[in-house]
Amino acid sequence: MVAPNRSTLWGRVVADELAASGVTAACVSPGSRSTPLTVAVDAHPDIETYSILDERSSAFFALGRGRRTGEPTAIVCTSGTAAANFHPAVIEADRSRVPLVVLTADRPPELQDSGANQTVDQEKLYGDSVRAYRTLPEPAPEARRLRSLRTTVARAVGTARGTPAGPVHLNAPFAKPLEPVDVPGDVPDALADSEPLAIEGRDGPFVETTRGRVEPGAGTVESLADAVDAADRGLLVAGPADPERESGTADALADLAAATGFPVLADPLSDLRFGPHVDRADVTVCGGYDSYLDAADDWPAPEVVLRVGASPTSKVLRHYLRDHAARQVVVDPAGGWREAEFTATDLVVADPTRLAKRLTEAVENGSTTAYRDRFAAAERDYWDLVADARDGDPFEGAVLTAVTERAPDPATVFVSNSMPVRDLDRFGRPRAADLTVLGNRGASGIDGITSTALGAGSATADPLVLVTGDLAYFHDTTGLLSITRCGVDATVVLVNNDGGGIFHLLPIEEFDPPFTEQFETPHGLDFAPTGDLFGFEYTRVEPDSFPEAFARSVGRDGTQVIEVPFDGEASHRRREAIHERVRSAVGTDSGGEN
Repeated sequence: MVAPNRSTLWGRVVADELAASGVTAACVSPGSRSTPLTVAVDAHPDIETYSILDERSSAFFALGRGRRTGEPTAIVCTSGTAAANFHPAVIEADRSRVPLVVLTADRPPELQDSGANQTVDQEKLYGDSVRAYRTLPEPAPEARRLRSLRTTVARAVGTARGTPAGPVHLNAPFAKPLEPVDVPGDVPDALADSEPLAIEGRDGPFVETTRGRVEPGAGTVESLADAVDAADRGLLVAGPADPERESGTADALADLAAATGFPVLADPLSDLRFGPHVDRADVTVCGGYDSYLDAADDWPAPEVVLRVGASPTSKVLRHYLRDHAARQVVVDPAGGWREAEFTATDLVVADPTRLAKRLTEAVENGSTTAYRDRFAAAERDYWDLVADARDGDPFEGAVLTAVTERAPDPATVFVSNSMPVRDLDRFGRPRAADLTVLGNRGASGIDGITSTALGAGSATADPLVLVTGDLAYFHDTTGLLSITRCGVDATVVLVNNDGGGIFHLLPIEEFDPPFTEQFETPHGLDFAPTGDLFGFEYTRVEPDSFPEAFARSVGRDGTQVIEVPFDGEASHRRREAIHERVRSAVGTDSGGEN
């Protein structure tokens, strides 16, 4: 028997084509209308299935897998509001270029606009946030329709991996019966013999999508090499990396930095802040720029800036480039514009790895060592000041310093938006360790942080560290269920400042009311019971005990949540004091003539 009924046949073909196209994992949330898809992916030997009860958590979990691997994970849900709960993760996948295959089950066409239960308009539900959308044909045991189905699924997976990578949406209407019950005559027994291509597919994807990498033209390489050779001062700025990057990108960019003499201003999510290249004598990797560039108005301005990756986390860096870069070259393989100050002078559409290799070979002179020495001296002074500051009153930034110093080598480190990623940017010192540091910086929300981190951890054997704030922890409490249901161990660092500490950065802080109740929003919640509820060890430690508690946790099996309490306002005042000390000490004293 090919299949007991047409809906079951449809689900099996979809799952088979997903696997043939290289999709190895699917996140499934329970529901009735999606039964044909759920049964099929769960039964497929080449697809690992993660059962995640909450659709929003499921989508972010899949997002985390895609962010860590660069490969798409499928997500499956039933019809109605279930599909709407995928939307936040779809937006993040779009903005941060993470491959994702979204499979939403739907009611059959005759039930649309009829008042039928759990029936909503799912056509183009995610708007422009997906790279491609298709409503699949209604199930039917017809060879041409089955070939169409395979073609659509294979092309969708290829599009999700494209340049730029991102989410694709396949909406799948099903009529009852949804379960694999026998419906006599629904699927002809002879179909497999008469139409083997439609039923069995091909060895590999039904349609193989081959995408080339955008090679820089010879003229572009020559022009950039001439600009670099003519410049005495230049910078290489690495923003958050895309999951679609080629292997060896960090090494290629480090080689380019060595050839040009440019200091590397490395965002913590760039793949360049951490790694073996940090110890290279001919490369200067900078991580303290978010503080000392705020006092660099008297420094000679860079003549050429080469930018790769997404927009940097640091506002100080973005504004410095806006005000000081004479020529600013943005390199993007998709030709996207990710420079919101609108002062860049060049957009080079090319694969950053390949451009870096070609440009390294073409550069003859590079910039003077004095400019790189200035940044190297600023880095040394900055980290000495940060070390001294850690001996004073505790503040949240010291948590990120300890995490990056003591995280295992290798490890996956995921940081929440709001203050954790900013503290990582300012207080995470470059280190020659294999740390894969990730965050959701596409749309920069605090929803789904825990789920995304656990998804990333599920895709690797490396230890997983999550650093999150209290509001993000609360926002994705349901995601904690994946620790046991999906078998992911982690060290979770919960920085608890009892509300929205980030709002102390904004002028609204001076207006209270409404600041405390409407922006800072102290909640007074005790998160310790989440350990009993979700089955993990929960510990609350004072800030001065955190480094040792963290070191113990990352050396153990299982999951531990380490809560570290802070006064949000006091932490912010401490950041300000350190920043002012850096401005006065580093901004004017570092470097030579250039």
